Amino acid sequence: MGAVTVADSNDVFHIGGDMPVHRMGYGAMQLAGPRAAGPPRDPEVAKALLRRAVELGVTFIDTADVYGPGDNERLIRDALAPYPSSLVIGTKAGMVRNKDGSISIKGNESHIRAAIEGSLQNLGVDCIDLYQLHRVDPSTPLEETMLVLRALRDEGKLRHIGLSQVSVNQIERARAIVEIATVQNFFNLAHRQYDDVLTYCERNRIGFIPFCPLHIDGFALSETLCRIASRMSASTRQVALAWLYKRSQVTVVIPGTSSIEHLEENVAASKLELSVDDRFELDELGVRLR
Repeated sequence: MGAVTVADSNDVFHIGGDMPVHRMGYGAMQLAGPRAAGPPRDPEVAKALLRRAVELGVTFIDTADVYGPGDNERLIRDALAPYPSSLVIGTKAGMVRNKDGSISIKGNESHIRAAIEGSLQNLGVDCIDLYQLHRVDPSTPLEETMLVLRALRDEGKLRHIGLSQVSVNQIERARAIVEIATVQNFFNLAHRQYDDVLTYCERNRIGFIPFCPLHIDGFALSETLCRIASRMSASTRQVALAWLYKRSQVTVVIPGTSSIEHLEENVAASKLELSVDDRFELDELGVRLR
């Protein structure tokens, strides 16, 4: 039997109301070098993985200009351009990798404008499907950054705008300036401190992109998770992904990996059917371990 695909699935979310993506996507950060710095160890293997993701029906790929920096975006271009019409690429700006390896946050106009020009060139496109503010710059008012992003949208350089690692209050401040299509926060089975943000996104039909969906540490060894996985003949990580995938119809899950085998396992997780009891147990388990 061949690998499970999402190509025949009708389970899609429309980013910004007009950009359909299958809700099991792919996060490309792990294709960069160590700590997301530098190019991949083997670019040809990395390109093969990206092509395999598209073959499996993945229609949303997440990246950022800081991965590399720039190498990750160029890798996607080299592997997939000319892009399939169904493929949506989301990239991010606002984080800068310094020469010493540290990260700075920049949301001022000059940086954002330079960043989008770099991403347009790296990806080989005239317009970015989804452009996300990677982090809110504490030294630049959020409203100023949103005005820049709105101007870039009006100039035709980006289609939709997203935020990352934000609170409900910050989302509302941003939405007072421009439409917000997605929010990308740290969220998974073991870490649910942004439940309120997900609820807000559900109420407002904003896409919720949980990053680090498999960063569940020793949680993967819990008796409950192991028992459910064993019964379903699945891995604990697949069950954790399935829980996240089923958590809300506005979630677009982006598990990352540098292994084609793990990529196929991750995609297959979208087809796992958790029972009502399974979901209740996993919900309660996460609450206890928060």
